[in-house]
Amino acid sequence: MVNDEEGKLYFIDFEYGSYNYRGFDIGNHFNEYAGYDCDYNLYPNKDEQYHFLRHYLQPDKPDMAPVKDLDALYVETNTYMLASHIFWALWALIQAKMSPLNFDYLEYFFLRYNEFKKQKHDCCLLARSFLQGS
Repeated sequence: MVNDEEGKLYFIDFEYGSYNYRGFDIGNHFNEYAGYDCDYNLYPNKDEQYHFLRHYLQPDKPDMAPVKDLDALYVETNTYMLASHIFWALWALIQAKMSPLNFDYLEYFFLRYNEFKKQKHDCCLLARSFLQGS
């Protein structure tokens, strides 16, 4: 939505308009860059994520976002990204049984679950390293 009086643009996602952990929402947002084909080569790299996170933390002065807050949110986001994969993989299993839509939910399950397995080790190392302060 555009607020002409303030000269600002607000994004509203009515489909997922409920409370959730910010790391999950942002991690899921980044996962969605891959599209329905789940081309995770489109997942934003660290610099692209930091650009987004700076604007998330300090919308009016993104260059003033504290580095420690950026680093923490980067780790949070990339850890919750894993939860997003599991969430949508399980959703796809349910839809494979229940949905009347002509969509290969089982294939979608494997795309999301396989990406979870592929990313799990590195994301857990990132989180562990951050929590240990190294």
